[in-house]
Amino acid sequence: MSTVTPASHAEHERREPVLNTVDRVCELCFGLFMALTFVGAVKAVNPGEDAGYKMFLAALGCNLAWGLADAVMYLVRTLVDRGQRLKLALTIQREQEPAAGVHALRDALPAMVEPLFEDAELERIRARLASTQTLPPRANFVSRDFIAAVGVFLLVVLGTFPVALPFLVVKDLATALIASRVLTLVMLFVAGFALGRYTGAGAMKAGFTMIALGVLLTMAIIKLGG
Repeated sequence: MSTVTPASHAEHERREPVLNTVDRVCELCFGLFMALTFVGAVKAVNPGEDAGYKMFLAALGCNLAWGLADAVMYLVRTLVDRGQRLKLALTIQREQEPAAGVHALRDALPAMVEPLFEDAELERIRARLASTQTLPPRANFVSRDFIAAVGVFLLVVLGTFPVALPFLVVKDLATALIASRVLTLVMLFVAGFALGRYTGAGAMKAGFTMIALGVLLTMAIIKLGG
């Protein structure tokens, strides 16, 4: 729960990137894992001169479909989250008892930060929310939501190409499969490195952890017949 007023909070939201670092990296990883799942099913492709081309189309088609689904779900999550915050603000405005409003704010705080706020601090937030006249009657989409959804779609789809391209440029299917998996692990390391650097958890450690997840996933796919 922020201590800024709704107006200043809206201004802050406009200055934020359409997708933050976690959103971008997670969506990219999701695209990689989805493509890896299809690439791992290479044995299911009938032998032939166009086997690599079929693999490329399978991975691309998978991520096009899932990228669209993920973009739609991003819009759903955004509207639900916005509606939940608006419901809290409107509840506080309708609440006659200040103590009840403070209690509602405290319940909305994450468990890790809730003990850090005194009732007096929450009361100042409650008073600001109770006096604001700028709250909309319902949660609505804004233009940046659709821009972000397009970004989600592109990140998921673009995660396909490093995994699928070897099947277009390498004729031997087994070699293309190895190259595809190596490229996937490299990209997973870069994604983990970025997450580790962003969170301060250790960039190299996070990068190798993401590789380990990729290796485990690949092994699972192979065990399942991939």
